[in-house]
Amino acid sequence: MALIVHLKTVTDLRGKGDRIAKVAFRGLSFYTRVLENCEDEAPFDETFRWPIASSIDVNEMLEIQVFNYSKVFSNRLIGTFRMVLQKVVEEGQLEVTDTLIDDNNAVIRTSVSIEIRYQAMDGTVGAWNDEEFLESPNARSEGDPYEMDTLPPSHRQSPSKASAAERALRSKGKEKTKGDHKAGKGVFSAMKLGKARASKDDHRKQDEPAILEAEDLDRKAMRLGGGLDPDTISLASVTAVTTNVSNKRSKPDIKMEPSAGRPMDYQVSITIVEARQLVGLNMDPVVCVEVGEEKKYTSMKESTNCPYYNEYFVFDFHVPPDVMFDKIIKLSVIHSKNLLRSGTLVGSFKMDVGTVYSQPEHQFYHKWAILSDPEDITAGLKGYLKVDVAVVGKGDNIKTPHKANETDEDDIEGNLLLPDGVPPERQWARFYIKIYRAEGLPRMNTSIMANVKKALIGENKDLVDPYVQVMFAGQKGKTSVQKSSYEPLWNEQIVFTEMFPPLCKRIKVQIRDSDKVNDVAIGTHFIDLRKVSNEGDKGFLPTFGPAWVNMYGSTRNYTLMDEHQDLNEGLGEGVSFRARLLIGLSVEILDTNNPEITSSTEVQLEQATPVADNCTGKMEEFFLFGSFLEATMIDRKNGDKPINFEVTIGNYGNEIDGMSKPVIKKKREGGVGNEEASELLQNSSDEEGNDEEEFVSISTTPPMRPLVTDRNYFHLPYFDKKPCNYIKSWWQDQRRRLYNANIMDKIGDKLEEGLNDVHEMIKTEKPHPERRLRGVLEELSSGCLRFVTLANKDQNHSSRTRLDRERLKSCMRELETMGQQAKTLRSQVKKTTIREKLKQSQNFLQKLRFLADEPQHSIPDIFIWMMSNNKRIAYARIPSKDILYSIVDEEMGRDCGKVKTVFLKLPGKKGFGPAGWTVQAKMEVYMWLGLNKQRKDFLNGLPCGFEERKLPKGQGIPFFPPISLLYTMKQVFQLRVHMYQARSLFAADSSGLSDPFARVFFITQSQCTEVLNETLCPTWDQLLVFDNVELYGEVHEMRDDPPIIVIEIYDQDTVGKADFMGRTFAKPVVKMSDEEYCPPRFPPQLEYYQIYRGNSTAGDLLAAFELLQIGPAGKSDLPPIDGPTDIERGPILPVPLGIRPVLSKYRVEILFWGLRDLKRVNLAQVDRPRVDIECAGKGVQSSLIQNYKKNPNFSTLVKWFEVDLPENELLHPPLNIRVVDCRAFGRYTLVGSHAVNSLRKFIYRPPDKKAQHWSKTGEIVVNVEPEVPIKKMETMVKLEANSDAVVKVEPSEEEKEKKKKKKKGGADEIEDDEPDESMLDWWSKYFASIETMKEQLRQQEAAAAEAEEKEEMDLTEGSKGQGKAKEKIKAPKEDKKKKQQQQQQPQQPEVPEKKNKQKIDEMKVFPKELETEFDNFEDWLHTFNLLRGKIGDDDDNAADEERIVGRFKGSMCVYKVPLPDDITKEAGYDPNFGMFQGIPSNDPINVLVRVYVVRATDLHPADINGKADPYVVIKLGKTDIKDKENYISKQLNPVFGKSFDIEATFPMESMLTVAIYDWDLVGSDDLIGETKIDLENRYYSKHRATCGISSTYSIHGYNIWRDPQKPTQILSKLCKEGKLDGPHYGPGGRVKVVNRVFTGPTELEDENGQKKQTDEHLALTVLHHWEEIPRVGCKIVPEHVETRPLLNPDKPGIEQGRLELWVDMFPMDMPAPGPAIDISPRKPKKYELRVIVWNTDEVILEDDDYFTGEKSSDIFVRGWLKGQQEDKQDTDVHYHSLTGEGNFNWRYIFPFDYLAAEEKIVISKKESMFSWDETEYKIPARLTLQVWDADHFSADDFLGAIELDLNRFPRGAKTAKQCSMELGTGEAEVPMISIFKQKRVKGWWPFLARDENDEMEITGKVEAELHLLTAEEAEKSPAGLARNEPDPLEKPNRPDTSFIWFLNPLKSIKYLICTRYKWLIIKIVLALLLVIMVGLFLYSMPGYMVKKLLGA
Repeated sequence: MALIVHLKTVTDLRGKGDRIAKVAFRGLSFYTRVLENCEDEAPFDETFRWPIASSIDVNEMLEIQVFNYSKVFSNRLIGTFRMVLQKVVEEGQLEVTDTLIDDNNAVIRTSVSIEIRYQAMDGTVGAWNDEEFLESPNARSEGDPYEMDTLPPSHRQSPSKASAAERALRSKGKEKTKGDHKAGKGVFSAMKLGKARASKDDHRKQDEPAILEAEDLDRKAMRLGGGLDPDTISLASVTAVTTNVSNKRSKPDIKMEPSAGRPMDYQVSITIVEARQLVGLNMDPVVCVEVGEEKKYTSMKESTNCPYYNEYFVFDFHVPPDVMFDKIIKLSVIHSKNLLRSGTLVGSFKMDVGTVYSQPEHQFYHKWAILSDPEDITAGLKGYLKVDVAVVGKGDNIKTPHKANETDEDDIEGNLLLPDGVPPERQWARFYIKIYRAEGLPRMNTSIMANVKKALIGENKDLVDPYVQVMFAGQKGKTSVQKSSYEPLWNEQIVFTEMFPPLCKRIKVQIRDSDKVNDVAIGTHFIDLRKVSNEGDKGFLPTFGPAWVNMYGSTRNYTLMDEHQDLNEGLGEGVSFRARLLIGLSVEILDTNNPEITSSTEVQLEQATPVADNCTGKMEEFFLFGSFLEATMIDRKNGDKPINFEVTIGNYGNEIDGMSKPVIKKKREGGVGNEEASELLQNSSDEEGNDEEEFVSISTTPPMRPLVTDRNYFHLPYFDKKPCNYIKSWWQDQRRRLYNANIMDKIGDKLEEGLNDVHEMIKTEKPHPERRLRGVLEELSSGCLRFVTLANKDQNHSSRTRLDRERLKSCMRELETMGQQAKTLRSQVKKTTIREKLKQSQNFLQKLRFLADEPQHSIPDIFIWMMSNNKRIAYARIPSKDILYSIVDEEMGRDCGKVKTVFLKLPGKKGFGPAGWTVQAKMEVYMWLGLNKQRKDFLNGLPCGFEERKLPKGQGIPFFPPISLLYTMKQVFQLRVHMYQARSLFAADSSGLSDPFARVFFITQSQCTEVLNETLCPTWDQLLVFDNVELYGEVHEMRDDPPIIVIEIYDQDTVGKADFMGRTFAKPVVKMSDEEYCPPRFPPQLEYYQIYRGNSTAGDLLAAFELLQIGPAGKSDLPPIDGPTDIERGPILPVPLGIRPVLSKYRVEILFWGLRDLKRVNLAQVDRPRVDIECAGKGVQSSLIQNYKKNPNFSTLVKWFEVDLPENELLHPPLNIRVVDCRAFGRYTLVGSHAVNSLRKFIYRPPDKKAQHWSKTGEIVVNVEPEVPIKKMETMVKLEANSDAVVKVEPSEEEKEKKKKKKKGGADEIEDDEPDESMLDWWSKYFASIETMKEQLRQQEAAAAEAEEKEEMDLTEGSKGQGKAKEKIKAPKEDKKKKQQQQQQPQQPEVPEKKNKQKIDEMKVFPKELETEFDNFEDWLHTFNLLRGKIGDDDDNAADEERIVGRFKGSMCVYKVPLPDDITKEAGYDPNFGMFQGIPSNDPINVLVRVYVVRATDLHPADINGKADPYVVIKLGKTDIKDKENYISKQLNPVFGKSFDIEATFPMESMLTVAIYDWDLVGSDDLIGETKIDLENRYYSKHRATCGISSTYSIHGYNIWRDPQKPTQILSKLCKEGKLDGPHYGPGGRVKVVNRVFTGPTELEDENGQKKQTDEHLALTVLHHWEEIPRVGCKIVPEHVETRPLLNPDKPGIEQGRLELWVDMFPMDMPAPGPAIDISPRKPKKYELRVIVWNTDEVILEDDDYFTGEKSSDIFVRGWLKGQQEDKQDTDVHYHSLTGEGNFNWRYIFPFDYLAAEEKIVISKKESMFSWDETEYKIPARLTLQVWDADHFSADDFLGAIELDLNRFPRGAKTAKQCSMELGTGEAEVPMISIFKQKRVKGWWPFLARDENDEMEITGKVEAELHLLTAEEAEKSPAGLARNEPDPLEKPNRPDTSFIWFLNPLKSIKYLICTRYKWLIIKIVLALLLVIMVGLFLYSMPGYMVKKLLGA
């Protein structure tokens, strides 16, 4: 379906000028080329084609506009022609000549003549005849982005005739066209494959003057927009014309190496914090943490339902990502596990690692996992477990939210451990995986055995015993084994019971071969549940099939030890087809209330109902055609034997190890008899009729011996004769699935190209990238709408599965929304927002790629194998959808009917690492796959100019495929390769440098550049000329579509072969012999091409390539090579003048500061190093350091050299820094080197003259509110340099927040005894600061969430009918916000704010290193790492760490040479220092370094018990402080609170290492992690990082000023150094610096509260605002604590914990600083808690009374405070309570140590009897009271419990009646109190327990009194335990009924026996009497009888 418009001419134009026309239909416009100097007629003669999906409506319009083209101004519209297409639709073809109308709709003289054709869906079209083709030469050449052949099929009787017509048509048309548009290429990346940067010159691809200079682009865009506002212009439609790359070739992929199967390092860290609401009575819970196969356990907590653990576990893995993400994390809570028994499972929770990894930051933090019991799915939830789970891969860093005291009451429901979008109420569901049958299995048994069997028993069996194994969520199910069958039938289903939605992403289905010895996988398939379900409102449950899935793996020939076995397990890319399996999946949600349900979750195997044969689609015959146009770069290992290529699809075409003959296969697969089959063939195509004999597939090319290209590679002589192969195969026709995927893929390709363009433009700083982005979004939205129309017409054929229908619906919905959002986004793209909009557009791309991946396979992928001697060597795998043919362009595969460059690679693991980087062979292949009946088009995409060679029996049959193509047309070219330079290459030698040379391959030729020694940035400046390059095919096709050039870079070694360093691709610019060699296309420009080595980038190459046709006149016509005349280089040609960059003179100044940390070279120490700087061939050497040990700094600081550098900064060569060590006898050795790749940040641009000078006239007043530390500025005025303005500094937001919070107040703030100065210490300040930091983080998050919400709102606003979506998006966010608000305001009544409220001074807590905040302190001194040694071969960049051999400190400055005078004339300018004025001296200096180590968090466990015993080690130079005796036992979050003083001498000792070691009793201590700080950069930085300035100045107390210099001294020093005027202190608290005036307080209190005048506050205010001072201002480091990650060299890149610390430095020549601040950890305060249990009431009654049978209980109360009942105390027993009332008057006494700041109780105890020392635990302060029923002979019965958090618990009720259940569950509206504030509390509290249905119920009430005393108070007023002295309690008044049994044992026995067994005893007595009577009767009976008988 297409609309074709042929624009012939425009006549009667006025005047003379350049004309251009625009033709638009359905929003897609095309431009013609520019016709220059037309007078009255403009013969455009161009054809445009719109492929259309839906039929044209009779009211649609076509619009043609004609413009006068102007290069400078916007184009002027001459007139417009609009036409309704009704007539065209009716007739199919129409010629029109009509006049244009101008802007005012008035008719003008000019007329346009066009011809329109409409090709409808059914292929009907007006009759076309040969002459017409010749007249309209452009019929197929212009326009459509994905151009396909538009010749009407009906017309092609014989190929030869068609190709004659076609050839004429094409050759005539192509020269005129401006170029076809190749799939998805953008303006800026025409075909610069794999290039890193685009240049300005893609427009050099047309003959006409380019329209694409960047400014022209704007104009063109302006024109498009009709001179609209530049914010709406987009650059898409331009693209369609100008990219001159035709569509005959596809783009090769430059990344060679598979990354999938390679193992990596992962670390899973899990913290089990606590559990709540565990179901069960009085349990002893243990948590088992299981990741994959590994298990770890927490300690056991005794008798509690809410254990607190806070234990941290780490699991390390080294496996491929796929394996890692499928591992299951399982958390289970087990009740009473001990050494002897395994315990019973309470509940468990499982998810896969992939779910965690896909979370933001790869972690869940403080989330509650819902526990459920897999054995009993009808039961509800079994409790909650609070955990942190994080998964770290190499190089991921995890941001831990800051762990301070967590006071916010936990909202469990709001923080569940579930990914976003998963409902909190998950239900149980059954997953049915149905396994029907398989086919095409490979042989899995040695044939020797089979042959023996055959000989003995005469049976010939299939050699495989398959069964299917399914794994899901850590469970495994198997089908039965089908003995000896290549075509097994199972019809079984495996049933899993799992929570829904499951947190495990993939189901793994594996066919295995059952064998007692060697049970191996045959093939594996993963079903990704995200792709077979949709969670939206209109979503669907997971469903799949019944559909065939194809399995790929190792090659099919069977060997006992298959080296590629991993491939069959699903790791890595399969290299061969293994089998197809017919499976289905369905899910049913269980209704757990239904009694019939089996409650176990065991995997079950059931029979499944078989499916009909045709359910997966009708069998169709497919035809696959391939032609090999080139086979070059064949690795030399394969060069000696003849080589052939084999193409296979499934088992078809596989002659070596396929299974059965295709013909038989056809009968079987199709279930079609022979007669029917032949009928099928006959009807398959009308033209073919019956002449077509059954042709036999030819799947291999004839073997040929390769010829030598150069010493590494060979090539096959496919010159004019190109071998072909073709295969027939039979598959179920499921093309629709692939078509839909293709449409989405193409939209995605186009989007990706466009986005790359935009990136490119931003990177190379081209103007207006935002316009290009608008264009990209426009194309995206039209593409999406196009998908909707195309996919909509999907006929409803029977074989569509439910998933097909649902996926289609959801894809259409998604794309429609995406189209809408893209439109909306387009309107929001502005210059300023481009980066974030680009990010959002990237999300579209990811989504498209996700949607395009079709889970239900149909046709298997195609494999091309290179065979040598019948052995498989290397392969390429081509997805079948990529080469699938369709009559609708968009549905066609991206490589169908195109020439594709394919690189063959080694199979499986052989392809990992360096082996996989060498190309095994480079192929140019043409492939076509389609239904056999559509076969007639299969040769259309080939380069023209060939004749077909067929098999003898196929001669003369029109569509019989050829076995080879014979090219009759050949062109001769000369290729010129301009190799200018490369940068950032790979270090291949041990010196850390390389000796690079480049090899350039084109077709069958190769050439090398010269070798440049010892460099990573070679400037070859060399022209390579390839003469007599022969290309086959049509001239014009070469021009648009030359073959690619491969450039490989090698390192020359003196011995052995050269090492491979990387590869890149390029396309030459082509000049035909009849074209001029002139701008804009020639000479070509140098551009950067990205070099790849495996998957990693390895530098850039700067080069240009041109391919010049050698015409009939021979080489004399070629443009001359005019290089710079350089005779010294002999035969080497330099790059010619037009191409090499334009140079100008620059001066490079180098600041040499010093060298640091140089390692040994060849075991000798470096003693006299020197630095050599080189750039573009010029350079300078530093002075020699005479004795590196004594002073590693340079004596001469600044040197310079002049050099010619390109004007274009992007082309600047790198600058090389090398350090050499000068040895005796004039020898010197290389120590290490560093290449500065971009000089941009060192380029100095003189300030603009017109820019304002900071004049001294105006004053700017900065007014600072007193007593508020400044954090943020609310600036009301924009500061101009010389204006008078007052800046009011408001209290910052957080402050206001804080005040608000205080007003809202919590119990925290009620404190009457406001902490006075003496109580506050450094820790108060620290914790207050952490709170502030968390608050700020929260605000940022909230702001980000809000912004995101707004974004999403904006996007969805634009789309219609999206109300629901909007609500959906908002809802979760609102909840979050509410939660946050709740967290921020604890629920307490407001308390009025105290007037004399004292504010705690704060400091800044940085959640990261200080360096990241202050740009590494490289404000003027930069550090360059010196590298030496080869880069390791495993892509890991971590290897860089090992290559660092030292650091060079210095800087550089680059500027164009004559500098403006005013710079050098400034006062105090020292010519010796050039641009580096005012630099301190670098003589050695003595410094006192004071390191404060606060605490460490999340350390990596170092001992078996999952803990560590950390201590601090500090190293600086020769000083090594080990704080070993103060190790902290068994702690992963130790608080050190220590300071260390070290005296050091810079520069010798400037790298400070703070390490944390683990103390071990035996053996050496292990390093946990360390962090390194470069003190020197801090010391010399302008940010003044020596000692942070605090927020306020005070001279006593916890906030004492630490620096020996006062603020005033610091300020005057800064002013003096910056040559500033000031500071001038004025009256009334004013200070003036330059023209800024600051105000502030002027009074200071000393210890005695005396006030005195001071300027210090003022000076401090200026320092806090120093960044606002003109010219020299910068931010000054505040008083702070920084958080640094700890790293361990053995586990590179993975954080081992964090350390909080700060460093102060004081020069020794200044006054000495005061003593260090005391930051030692707060000692816990000793308290005593006295709990009096007065009474209980309404306790449930457990026992039956002895006498009366009435219910009673023997009540006692148990209580404890510390974690595990170690201090539990019991009351006495109140026996026989009939009402549940108990009287006790019993006192418990609990002494404990408490840390108020963290609200934790501290207990120290030995973990076990074997522990060496006590471990300190911090546990929440919770009092537990339990009520029990005492039993004498059996265990006591637990009745209920209440747990009171001493910091916030509900106030008890006044009476028992008022005491309700809500008090215990926390739902009551009663005030919360803290015992630490109230000291004494009395009241009633409820006891709670769970009943059988897991509901909470109240089981009693207790009246208790809590009294808290400090240890001192307790000593003064002691009290006795229980009812003892001192201060005894009176005896309880208990009624007599509660008699005590041991006072009257007989009585009790009587009662015991009577009550319980009364009736039983009576019955027994009666029974005994009866027995005795019967006995007596029997005994005496015989005697009586005798007597009677004898008559005695």
